[in-house]
Amino acid sequence: MLLRIFTEPQQGASYDTLLRVAKATEEYGFDAFFRSDHYLKMGDVSGLPGPSDAWITLAALARETQRIRLGTLVTAATFRLPGPLAISVANVDEMSGGRVELGLGTGWYEDEHVAYGIPFPSLRERFDRFEEQLEIITGLWETPVGKTFTFQGTYYRLTDSPALPKPAQQPRPPIIIGGVGAKRTPRLAARYADEYNVPFHPLEDTRAAYERVRAACANGGRHNQSITFSAAQVVCCGRDEAEIQRRADAIGRTVDDLRENGIAGTPAEVVDKIGKFKEVGAERIYLQVLDLEDLDHLELLASEVLPQA
Repeated sequence: MLLRIFTEPQQGASYDTLLRVAKATEEYGFDAFFRSDHYLKMGDVSGLPGPSDAWITLAALARETQRIRLGTLVTAATFRLPGPLAISVANVDEMSGGRVELGLGTGWYEDEHVAYGIPFPSLRERFDRFEEQLEIITGLWETPVGKTFTFQGTYYRLTDSPALPKPAQQPRPPIIIGGVGAKRTPRLAARYADEYNVPFHPLEDTRAAYERVRAACANGGRHNQSITFSAAQVVCCGRDEAEIQRRADAIGRTVDDLRENGIAGTPAEVVDKIGKFKEVGAERIYLQVLDLEDLDHLELLASEVLPQA
């Protein structure tokens, strides 16, 4: 099981904080450093010093790290036009030496759109735009050098695009699609995703979502072993109950809630819960680390959990 560190910088993190966490992620042997793509805090936190742009941050981290994978879970299709997004991600992929992954979703947090003047259409339109973006971004990356790319959709139109630059990874960086929608999400994952992620759902919901994507792969003629299945869960690990409680308090959650609705407890408990996700089909776990000042938490996970996952 690959363990990845997943952060939520909109809750309050400077670039220097993210850099420390990314470097610790690499030093301690985790597979990847991922971040959310949000422009507004959630819940009762200060959010200071304010949001950072996901792809600008990842560009900087690409030059400060050497091994770990880097990506978003997930970039909102409402935030960026697909052509410029394809350029940005290709640039960061080149800057990292081919270590980037693009998690892409419809966008869902209406308050951040209102706060920063970003249009927030209906859910149906967001899905329609999302599907067009997937076709455009993958099409631009996969167009051979010297050829052009044209697309005529409902929301986006590209005419004779040179489809440059190309990412370092060929034919393209991995695409991650997440969510538990019952109809469109499995179909889009089967068509476009290299990885399908179920974020913050119980084991049985995760199993059911994986089965829907497997069925969609079969219906579309794709072998389901060509897609990686993953899950994201908040993590809270401690050597004893006092340390677990301290870490739960630091993120404003109860220990009971975290044990029930996350991956929490002693290292042995965390290993056991990760194993349960493996049993339902997860091959990667994104450990959502909410207290980014607590690097000892990462060290504990690396020393006591990572070798047994």
